[in-house]
Amino acid sequence: MRGLVLSPRTGFGRVPAWRFILVAAVAAAVALAAFSAPSPAQEKKPQTPSQPPAQVGVDVVITEPLRQTVPVIGRFVARQTGVVAARVSGPVGEIRVEVGDRVKAGDVIAVLVNDMLKWQHELQKAEVQQYAAAVKTRKATAKLRRQELRRIEKLIKSAAFSKARLDDKRQEVAVADSQAAEAQGKLNSARANLKMTGINLYNAAVRAPYSGVISKRHIEVGAYVNLGDPLVTLVDDAHLEIEADVPANRTPALLAGTRLKAYINGTQEIAARVRAVVPEENPQTRTRTVRFVPELPLGISSLANNQSVTLQLPAGNDGTVVTVHKDAILSRKGKTLVFLVQGSKAVMRPVRLGEAVGIRFIVNSGLAPGDKVVVRGNERLLPGQAIRIREPSKPAKAGG
Repeated sequence: MRGLVLSPRTGFGRVPAWRFILVAAVAAAVALAAFSAPSPAQEKKPQTPSQPPAQVGVDVVITEPLRQTVPVIGRFVARQTGVVAARVSGPVGEIRVEVGDRVKAGDVIAVLVNDMLKWQHELQKAEVQQYAAAVKTRKATAKLRRQELRRIEKLIKSAAFSKARLDDKRQEVAVADSQAAEAQGKLNSARANLKMTGINLYNAAVRAPYSGVISKRHIEVGAYVNLGDPLVTLVDDAHLEIEADVPANRTPALLAGTRLKAYINGTQEIAARVRAVVPEENPQTRTRTVRFVPELPLGISSLANNQSVTLQLPAGNDGTVVTVHKDAILSRKGKTLVFLVQGSKAVMRPVRLGEAVGIRFIVNSGLAPGDKVVVRGNERLLPGQAIRIREPSKPAKAGG
């Protein structure tokens, strides 16, 4: 009898293997859920406390005076600058300065060859001596003639008197006086020439007319210079003024003595005072030249002729504005915001700002004087977050 082959039953007989796998998976899921579910004790456990208050620094929104100004670029100019010229003609024998050297008034800059000037001076000395001797001779002759005239005049009543001789002697006295005067004139002329040659000899050594810095040399040793030729350019950098070309419609506000602010290199603030408005207008630019006297504090150095400086000129009527510190301003999603302190929380507040005034901004809307805003730690704040004020900052004044 052949053996029978048993096949799996599909009815109430044998169960398929995949059903055992499905049942096992469901059981595992139920067990995992039961394990992770909190116990009643765990559900009653209190939640962790919220994060502590953020430490911040604050500043007060203030009202302050505003002086409307407009920037104008000016330049430092030396009150004394120019060419030092030769005052006599001659070859250059020595140059004692280089570009950049600082000299004092009276220092010798260059020396011209002065041999001829020396001998001309000696010649004039000799002429003075010659004419001085001639004056003495002429005066002695005139004195003698007057004595002779007096003797003749005493003989007028005597028989030895001669009218013709008296007239001749009077004529001789007049001639002698004239010759003495002529000799005195020549002596005076010789003395004047002596002074002139002495001046020329002195001017052969070219001296600095004022203290300053040599900015350019125009000659070299051996060159021949004529009267008036430039030798060096000298700049007095110790006495500077500010010169600016100001629109004509703004000059009426610039009265002599008006003080205003100026900035060197855009950062260093100084004061300047109006000295003069030049009464001449440029027809092309419609500007007038204004001179200012800078009030330079001690320690400022290295200023140069033609160095630029920014002047803050009055532009309108003065008034008062509400300002907020620049560090309070945040920009998020295209909006300008600040964190306003309300009680112990920081509330986000949108604002509209105007122009910058030093380290502050003009507030057009959104804040009122006396409001406190966060200026330190505001980058990490969340709206409505609790805060703790570290120490209030003192209101900062405008820089304009």
